[in-house]
Amino acid sequence: MIKNIFLSLLLTPLLAAEKKPNIVLIMTDDAGWECFGSYGAEDYQTPHLDRLAAEGVKFEHCYSTPICTPSRVMIMTGKYNFRNYTYFGYLNPEEKTFGHLLKQAGYQTAIAGKWQLNGIYDPKVFEDHLDNKRPYQAGFDEYALWQLTKQKSGERFWSPPLEINGKFLTVEQNQDLYGPDIMSDFVCDFIERNQDKPFFVYYPTVLVHDPFVPTPDSIGDRPRGQQTNIEPKSLAQKKMHFVEMVNYLDKIVGKVVAKLEAVGQLENTLILFTSDNGTHKKIQSQWDGRLIRGGKGGMKDHGTHVPLIAYWKGKSVKGLACQDLVDFTDVYATLAAVAGIQLDATDPKDGQSFLPQLLGQPTTPRTHVLCHYQPYWHNDPGAFVRNDQFKLYADGQFYDIAKDLDEAENLAGSLKGVPAITAYQKLKKLIDQVPPVPSGGRKSRKRPIYPDWPLVK
Repeated sequence: MIKNIFLSLLLTPLLAAEKKPNIVLIMTDDAGWECFGSYGAEDYQTPHLDRLAAEGVKFEHCYSTPICTPSRVMIMTGKYNFRNYTYFGYLNPEEKTFGHLLKQAGYQTAIAGKWQLNGIYDPKVFEDHLDNKRPYQAGFDEYALWQLTKQKSGERFWSPPLEINGKFLTVEQNQDLYGPDIMSDFVCDFIERNQDKPFFVYYPTVLVHDPFVPTPDSIGDRPRGQQTNIEPKSLAQKKMHFVEMVNYLDKIVGKVVAKLEAVGQLENTLILFTSDNGTHKKIQSQWDGRLIRGGKGGMKDHGTHVPLIAYWKGKSVKGLACQDLVDFTDVYATLAAVAGIQLDATDPKDGQSFLPQLLGQPTTPRTHVLCHYQPYWHNDPGAFVRNDQFKLYADGQFYDIAKDLDEAENLAGSLKGVPAITAYQKLKKLIDQVPPVPSGGRKSRKRPIYPDWPLVK
């Protein structure tokens, strides 16, 4: 008996060490790279994220698509949009997501924040848009979401209508509560309840999307109902509230990190932070000595260049500003690598893992990033391929982004210098491999996809 107890005590730390690493993926809504201190922001206070960047890896060249749903479908499935994106606000439930990937590998999985993937914007097309089991079907054991089955039931911030694990909570039930607090509390509770199991948290936050309104740190004695979610008309007030929201987002990141530390899981958890697209066009920010106007919806850097911070205590390289290219198809492959999952025929092939960069291991980085953009919304479609300096659009426009962030000078008709000529030739071979971008907008009837299109390489 005593011998058995002694053996048990010896084996316990060994078994604990074998626990798979946890993963927490936080994706904010509508915030470009210019909103975060570690990237050169001058208007915002983001000490928690800055600390993660200082202690971990900051990727200087991460790219999304210009608006939310295409980016969400892309990051969740690891595929370029030409393979599986058809409607704004919709994810085909037949698609395999990173939720499925990790759940099948024994992870407890949760999602909190903005869903907006049931097809609620096109209820006549998607008759099953009221199915509140869709997050479960997407590989998540638990959820706390805004805009799952309801589109017009109320805003996401003060007194929000939310759906949590199959139950719809009305505005009245959440009266005077702040949506981001409810959802971040859910995340922290999930972490605490599952601290002894491997867990995956996907937290696509509702911050910092408009309407730009006060946070708990700035609201004071004002009402906290749905009427408070009405955005002020003044651009100065919009910007003031946006700054407050970015700062509060950072505070929530700190809250999640503190919970991981409190339950003893910080050293066994990879934390990733990114954004679905660039900042809203209403917002202008001082960045690195110049003014940046938000470019959400457009294909310039202002719409597609997003932060990516990765921190794994004791494992990630400390303070690295990585210049390697990353796009959203890479997240799926990276999560698989972290969890020790061998990808098979059911998994996407477009992305590649950036885990070696996090760990300081040798690797062959991406040579290019691709954006194939047809949102079927209120934005112009298009496509581009780029490296860390040059960018070539499908319509032939060619820019040196390192020198021309605003894309004011199209170099296509006057190529000069070996770097530009060489880059153009390489990018031209790539853009010629990309499938055509369908024309049309929200009312388009023809929405072709190319699931088996060869890899662009």
